[in-house]
Amino acid sequence: MTPMEILLAEDSPADAELIRGAFEENRFAVNLHHVMDGVEALDYLRRQTPYEQAARPDLLLLDLNMPRKDGREVLAEIKADETLKTLPVIVLTTSAAEADLEAAYNHHVNAFLTKPVDFDAFMDLIRQIGEFWLTAVRLPGRS
Repeated sequence: MTPMEILLAEDSPADAELIRGAFEENRFAVNLHHVMDGVEALDYLRRQTPYEQAARPDLLLLDLNMPRKDGREVLAEIKADETLKTLPVIVLTTSAAEADLEAAYNHHVNAFLTKPVDFDAFMDLIRQIGEFWLTAVRLPGRS
């Protein structure tokens, strides 16, 4: 099975390592690519310098609260871009704000998940993401 290409846009190195560790612990076949902010995420998705050779992700895990360009702006740009709008996006954030939830779904996010503060619950959430998105869902460009 070809590993799923996942782009993680997350400004917290600790959260990024937890996510990477959870995918590895569950032995999900993924290539996890990490960027630290919204500008890098869009550069990666558009294969701009230094990401000219980047594989197109099958899935984007997107934090909302990032520097330079936040996840809300990134989501709006992705869904307005003809070449990116079909990319599945999961918002993975600390925000539980109703306004953030509504804004994300207004921009056609595929899922909005609030990061649990409890370690075991966080690891379980990543396991659930992997089980659903890597085994149950059929994604564009993947057979």
